[in-house]
Amino acid sequence: MKHRIVVLGAGYAGAFAAGNLARRLSPADTEITVVNAEPDFVERMRLHQLASGQDLTFRKLADVFAGTGVRLRLARVTGVDPERRTVAVTGEGSDGELAYDTLLYALGSSVAHHDVPGVAEYAFDVTGRSSALRLRERLAGLGEGGTVLVVGEGLTGIETATELAESRPDLSVALAARGEPGAWLSPKARRHLSRAFDRLGVTVHAHTGIEAVEPTRAIAADGTSIPADVTVWSAGFAVHPLAASSGLEVAGTGQIVVDRTMRSVSHPDVYAAGDCAYAIGENGRPLPMSCASAGVTNMQATAAIIARLTGSEVPVTGLKYYGNHISLGRRDAIFQMVDGDVRSKSWYLGGRTAARLKSGILRTAGWGIAHPTFGVPKRRHRLATAPDRAGVRALA
Repeated sequence: MKHRIVVLGAGYAGAFAAGNLARRLSPADTEITVVNAEPDFVERMRLHQLASGQDLTFRKLADVFAGTGVRLRLARVTGVDPERRTVAVTGEGSDGELAYDTLLYALGSSVAHHDVPGVAEYAFDVTGRSSALRLRERLAGLGEGGTVLVVGEGLTGIETATELAESRPDLSVALAARGEPGAWLSPKARRHLSRAFDRLGVTVHAHTGIEAVEPTRAIAADGTSIPADVTVWSAGFAVHPLAASSGLEVAGTGQIVVDRTMRSVSHPDVYAAGDCAYAIGENGRPLPMSCASAGVTNMQATAAIIARLTGSEVPVTGLKYYGNHISLGRRDAIFQMVDGDVRSKSWYLGGRTAARLKSGILRTAGWGIAHPTFGVPKRRHRLATAPDRAGVRALA
């Protein structure tokens, strides 16, 4: 029987990984299944554009994986049993169970509410397509002079605030930050960011933690009331508790604890990539939840899976964070390089050139997803042993 590889999630990490596995492993020995709740590949890095009213084209996963040998199961994952090596799913009209020999867990993350009162009931976010569309619909109903408050000084908050301000100059857009927005940037880049906020009319409430969200306002820690017809919550990400409830070893964040090869430290048949992996980078710190981390962790995970199944030496791929690429609307951006300790270098790139560079990176990533088996070698790797489950499992 073929070795069953199941990939959970078809975001940046899962979609790339599935394509890489299909490209390099022989279909005579392996069976690859991708489980995803949505029928399309969602470019998460562009959801703030969708929320602002821009029209985006989403690629159908059925088209992406057509002809690759990858099986697509449109379903939501409801449970993982690493002892029985099964995944429980619901969708396509029925519940079911998938058995695996190797599991790649890449279910990503969602918005972190941090137990702040009112966030779940009244706030919007851009961490998923459905939530971005919900925000888009709400914003479309706001008339001139409507107020929007974006909470969070990270990349998502900055990109969302500037995108909304540029797309909807009739609205009053503000950003609430616990510290200084872009505090990690170099001094020159911070000044560039400040000028962008001024140019777009974004009011910045620095050193302002939000302690509660209400239908028409947000309440700061000092009791200040900030008017907000719409509050957009972008104060961090959180992973689903599914991994923790399955018995996999997780960190305090709920992320799956993995070794240097992205293999679960508690269950050797399970690998993790993307936001749900608690991976230590080359600087000794956990990788941040980001698209960049999804890229390096999925490359390491797939390389390790392929090597172990084919009896090869497991390669070590780079787990380095190179910098931040922050869009500031459609015509401006910041590209900030960092050193090995994730400290911003003095040099940065800004303006239209940086915006074109980020657009090019997004197009390249999208093209890679749309062509998952591009450059398929004439001879793909066969498994090191006959593809029976006991033999393959012994390779672990």
